[in-house]
Amino acid sequence: MSEPLLIPCPACNGLNRIPAERLGDAARCGRCKAEVLPARPFALNQASFAAQNKGDLPLLIDVWASWCGPCRSFAPIFEQAAEQLQGRCRLAKLDSEANPQLSAEMGIRSIPTMILLKGGREVARQSGALPLPQLLGWLRQQGI
Repeated sequence: MSEPLLIPCPACNGLNRIPAERLGDAARCGRCKAEVLPARPFALNQASFAAQNKGDLPLLIDVWASWCGPCRSFAPIFEQAAEQLQGRCRLAKLDSEANPQLSAEMGIRSIPTMILLKGGREVARQSGALPLPQLLGWLRQQGI
């Protein structure tokens, strides 16, 4: 049996220990009982960023804004990616308008921008909306 992975709950930010072989089993948070690895992106904000950045699974952040046309057209693609990557990568959406300080700290210059974090550190960044095959290909290049 492998070492369990630490994965923050997207609802309450509580850390959960989940064995690697159980990542596809719809694990529930020990604190709030929400699904720990949902097959959809979760909302990220200034308050939850530090906790969500602690997880052992990679975190892909889509930085967007409601007034951005390419952001709105990319949203369904990001949703599809979340379904396909469930248990391998967590996907989150960061509203740059509602979280200007965090967006500035992350050095966001254009939207949509995707930032891939592993082990609490940024390992890759991609600006612009991508079709699903290109998004998945870019993530494969990053080891996801």
